[in-house]
Amino acid sequence: MGYQSRIKSSRNTANKKTRSLREKSKTKKGYPRRLGGQNEDVKPVITPAEFVELTLKRLHTLGAQKFGSSPFSEHFTRWLANVEVVLGEFEGCSLVFVDELFRVECTETLNAVRMQLEERRRKEVIAEQETKNLQYCRVALKQINIDYAIAINALKTQKNREINRLSCSIDQLKSDQDRIIRLKTGFWRGISKKEREQKEFAVMQALNEAQAALELTVLNFKAQQKVLREQFDHKREPIQKQIQIFQKKVQEAETDGSLEERWFACETLADIINGVMQRKIPDTVDSKKFEPKNDLV
Repeated sequence: MGYQSRIKSSRNTANKKTRSLREKSKTKKGYPRRLGGQNEDVKPVITPAEFVELTLKRLHTLGAQKFGSSPFSEHFTRWLANVEVVLGEFEGCSLVFVDELFRVECTETLNAVRMQLEERRRKEVIAEQETKNLQYCRVALKQINIDYAIAINALKTQKNREINRLSCSIDQLKSDQDRIIRLKTGFWRGISKKEREQKEFAVMQALNEAQAALELTVLNFKAQQKVLREQFDHKREPIQKQIQIFQKKVQEAETDGSLEERWFACETLADIINGVMQRKIPDTVDSKKFEPKNDLV
């Protein structure tokens, strides 16, 4: 009986399988395969109608752009630059053809909105100064109110002091009057009838004078208080009017008034684009595709 040796697998076959697995692993991990030897990242072809529609949408977006807070003029230069970029890309695109009328109309529209925004910028500078004036007027009005409070309190203190003095005098006179009446009706009459009548008359006269003085003092202080109030109202009135004027202007500056002007400019530019496409439409595509979509409410 003969000896039969075991058949061993070839190392070359094993190495080929290992390399095949590694190549598959590399393909899954990060080495994209190409089908048919072509790159899959091919940019889609855009038609002239799609390019025009995209340009109009960008203009509508810029026209509806709202700026966050004042000063709004800080955004004007950037906004104008963005509009010029959109127009420049439209004019430089090989899919469309622009004429000289298009350039003239765009230039006129941009110059018009630029002048409007520059006027807005000047108003904002004025508004900054008016804000300072408003603060100054408020400080001045506050000081007037403080001075009025000090003056009215001093007048009230003087009035109370004078009224207390007269009231004490009246109380004393009433006490003297009661004492004289007791002497008149009592059993002990240390003075004569004539003397009692004289004292009673003197006390009555002094009491009447004191009561009249008290009433007159109250009226005088009311008159002085009225005059004092009128004097300070005369000081307050012009400052209060200035505060109202400054407040109105400052509130107007806190609202982006350029939104309407910028929207109108972008809509005008959209009409200009539609106009140039309609002038060239017999040589290109259907004009209905170039009508702008109104994205604004």
